[in-house]
Amino acid sequence: MTNTKNNKTLIYILNGSPRKNWNTAKMCESFKKGAQDTGINAKIINLYDLNYKGCYSCFACKVKNGKSCGKCAYPDELKEILEKVSNSEGLVFASPVYFGELTAQMRAFMERLLFPVYVYDKAGSKIPPKKLETAIIYTMNVKPDRFNDWFVGKDKSGPLGLFEKWIEMTYEKPEILCAYDTLQFSDYGKYVADVWDVEEKENTTGKNSSKSLSPHTMPAQKWLRKLKQN
Repeated sequence: MTNTKNNKTLIYILNGSPRKNWNTAKMCESFKKGAQDTGINAKIINLYDLNYKGCYSCFACKVKNGKSCGKCAYPDELKEILEKVSNSEGLVFASPVYFGELTAQMRAFMERLLFPVYVYDKAGSKIPPKKLETAIIYTMNVKPDRFNDWFVGKDKSGPLGLFEKWIEMTYEKPEILCAYDTLQFSDYGKYVADVWDVEEKENTTGKNSSKSLSPHTMPAQKWLRKLKQN
């Protein structure tokens, strides 16, 4: 088990949003607080603070008996982060939903994290350093029906459904936490945005703040208890 100096289980919360004080960031902070209240050491990594790109297709991670076999070898700011998160006890992937998908920064991170551990053998082997516990936080300006029907899709056939499949095939099945129909701006009067019902969004955001954004929601509690017991 990965422990810090104060002997606490360590998890990483990966914030894939460019905004550090809005919906996704608030959920990351809330999840961190919930983890700390449970006795788990949680660290947030803001992916937009790092200078990196997606997979470079160098295939160093696939070289037989190579020193980088099974891990990303590209020497940029993400290399050390990948090593740290891969050897923790749990990962929380947090992203706003942009055009029905993860943010570009989170997508690039996932390429660098997952591709190296998939072996090009007939058995379809996967060699992550650890079978990590995982959770996914989504924030979005759409309602649950649109999210589930379009973005997750039937049998997880949508873009986010496929993302969840990749996580589950590599690590433990992710716990999903969602904040729906969130506010994108603090002042809708400044923007061309009359397609949205602002009053309805404000009411929804209030519910999100007290429920989905809380570190004590049932899915979050369940995930943290499971992690603590391992």
